[in-house]
Formats: sequence, C-alpha cells, structure tokens
Amino acid sequence: MTPESLDQIRLTHRLAVREAFSHYGPGRAVPIEQLYAADCAWHGPHPFAAAHGPTHVSRNFFEPLFFAFPDLERREDVSIAGEWSGHTWIAVHGYFQGLFKNPWLGFRPSGGLVRLRFGEFSRLKSNKIIEQYLIIDLLDLMRQLDCWPLVPALGRMDLVPGPREHDGIISIPQSEAESAKSLALVEAMGNALRRYDGTNLDSMEQWKYWTPNFTWYGPAGIGSCRGQEDYRRVHQEPFLRAWPDRKGGNHKSRIAEGRYIASTGWPSVRGTHTGGGFLGLTPTGRPIGMRVMDFWKRSGDLLDENWVLIDLLDLLIQMDFDVLQRLRESGELLPET
Repeated sequence: MTPESLDQIRLTHRLAVREAFSHYGPGRAVPIEQLYAADCAWHGPHPFAAAHGPTHVSRNFFEPLFFAFPDLERREDVSIAGEWSGHTWIAVHGYFQGLFKNPWLGFRPSGGLVRLRFGEFSRLKSNKIIEQYLIIDLLDLMRQLDCWPLVPALGRMDLVPGPREHDGIISIPQSEAESAKSLALVEAMGNALRRYDGTNLDSMEQWKYWTPNFTWYGPAGIGSCRGQEDYRRVHQEPFLRAWPDRKGGNHKSRIAEGRYIASTGWPSVRGTHTGGGFLGLTPTGRPIGMRVMDFWKRSGDLLDENWVLIDLLDLLIQMDFDVLQRLRESGELLPET
C-alpha cells in the first residue's frame, strides 16, 4: 500500500470517529455502526468481556461509558497507521475526559473532571473496524478518585503528556524509508531485551537504542521515569525479578509511520511469576499473560519517548489480587447488582 492510499484510509477513519463522538447526546446512542463492521470483534481491558458486532460493542462499552460521562470527549496525542501481516491498522494513544456524573464499573461519580488514559489498535476492512483492542488505565482512575488499592508506585504518577514536539497525529504521507528505520530500531531493541542473561541488566545493552534522557511513560501502579538509571529502578528491575523467564506472547500488530512506532499483543508477554516486589506483591508461581501496548517516538537514530499501557487489573487477577473485588469489600465500590 502506498503512503498516499494509507493516508486516505486514515483520514476517512478519523473523520468517522469524530463524527460518531460529536453526535452523541442525552438519550442518543453513539452511532458506532459508522465505525464498526457488522462482524467486528472488540477486546477491552478487565472487567469488560469481549464483544462481537456493533450492538454488542455499544451495550458492553460505549453506552455505560457515555452514561457515566455525558460530556465525554476523545483527545488523541498519537495516531499512526500502517500495515501488518497484510492488514491495515490504526494505533492511537490519548485520553477520554469528561465530568463523572453517573456510576461506572461500580465507581461512585465524583461530579468533577476525570481523564481516562487509553491505547487503541484497530484493524480496518472496507474503512470499518473489523478487530479492535483497547486498554484503559483504570488504576489511574482510582488514583484520581482517591481509592488507591496498591503500594505507592516507584515512578511518577500524573497526567501523561503527549509527544514533546506535538507531532504525534500523523496527517500526511510519511517517508517509507523513515518508517522502516523506526520499525527496525524497535525490533533491534526488542531483540536485545531477549538477550538478558538472568543477572546483569547490562547484558541487554539498552543504551544502544535510547537517548540518554529518554522518557518512559508507564501505567499507574508503575509510573513514569526518565533515563536508563531511573527506568531500571522504576520498572526494569522489578519486572525482570518478577518474571525472569518472560518471553513474547500473542502478537497482534506492530506498525511504524515516520518516526512513530506502535505495537501490541493479547497477551504481549508471557512468563512465570516467580519473583516478588512487582506492584508490592509476593510471587505466586503461576504463569501469566500480560496485555501490553507500546507507542514509541524515534529521535535521530535512537528512541526518545515511550508510552506504555498494561491491562494491570487483568494481570493482578492472575497474581491472586482482584482489585475491584477488594475495593468492593472495602466499600470503595458500589455493590454489584
């Protein structure tokens, strides 16, 4: 596919998303039939079940979300398109935001502004979504509502900014050579991660792939960090200690456009929970699958920014900790009906 034809697909999809959200209002459903194919498959974070077909997607996700946040808006910071395994994908990172007016997932409405950080990968067919994967940082919602269920994060937890240069919404055709360079850099970095010798973090030689002051924007519970030393302390050391045998999982998409790259798997990482400390929990000895979304930006020949989302509620259940059940038992959530 040429950059020009990809650009037209992206533009058509972006306009359809904007149109669907702009037509929502009290008493009206989101017209998502404009976005989703009749036989679409939708996969969201815990506690959402998979949904099939636009009606099921609407009832499962959109209607409860817009009921809770009647003035909800969608704000994108990164949006790229590309081909993976012969299919067209669009990857988006950003926020939903609005006034929290009615209960959602058992959370009591605050009445005030809430921001829901999200990552989204959509496979398109005939300009409609045929397959979609969505992660929302629900732990960050808990942080905003002052019902934090875990030990303090090692990294910084607050509003995650978009790209430093505010150029993450790709709207014109990009150089195929630049896109290929970006993708090759991420794949080389990932291959180096797999060379971990089990004891020495230097065995992965990550300094070859990142700028000295890169910023890693992790999900709530882990937090954000800057540079190799801080990244090792906040995420890499606790992560590798918990899953020393981690390996790749069920990869779904990896695309690059210009200096931006995005990748996801469902799950993206598999491993055995044999070490303690990650999110303050003791090891269970159980196998886990981790749903992850990564968005990177390349600066020159190195990676400079990385936005990461993990379906941590799903992961925590596999680690014997049901966050929503604990909050329900403590009275932080409304009783199940």
